[in-house]
Amino acid sequence: MAITQAMCTSFKSELLQAVHNFKASGGNSFKLALYTSSATMSASTTAYSTNQEASGTNYTAGGAALTNVNPTTSGTTAYTDFSDLTFGTASITARGCMIYNDTNSDKSVATIDFGGDKTSTSGDFTIVFPAAAASTAIIRIA
Repeated sequence: MAITQAMCTSFKSELLQAVHNFKASGGNSFKLALYTSSATMSASTTAYSTNQEASGTNYTAGGAALTNVNPTTSGTTAYTDFSDLTFGTASITARGCMIYNDTNSDKSVATIDFGGDKTSTSGDFTIVFPAAAASTAIIRIA
């Protein structure tokens, strides 16, 4: 079992079908769910699932809502990002996460591998997103 970091293949197709709207105001609601090292997720993941989702204090199944950053462009690259997300006073261990569209049938956007188990014990478990820029944003199309 493994989590492979990827932009989900179904997400790429759904972009061309106008399924996902990342606008900060009036766009879809996106969430981030945490997963254990027993999870299997990759580019072929199509939707959020509770299978092997992490559990712990101050973490609810389904994860938490993300705050969208308006899509923009730089040169020939379009990109969007999210504000950092903190699960406060959490006791949890996670190996990776999934970003998914909570508005549209929990369709997956991306799977992210943390590179190893990350743990918090009665502390903040924070997901720090990279800078919103053409070469670093979490979601970018070049």
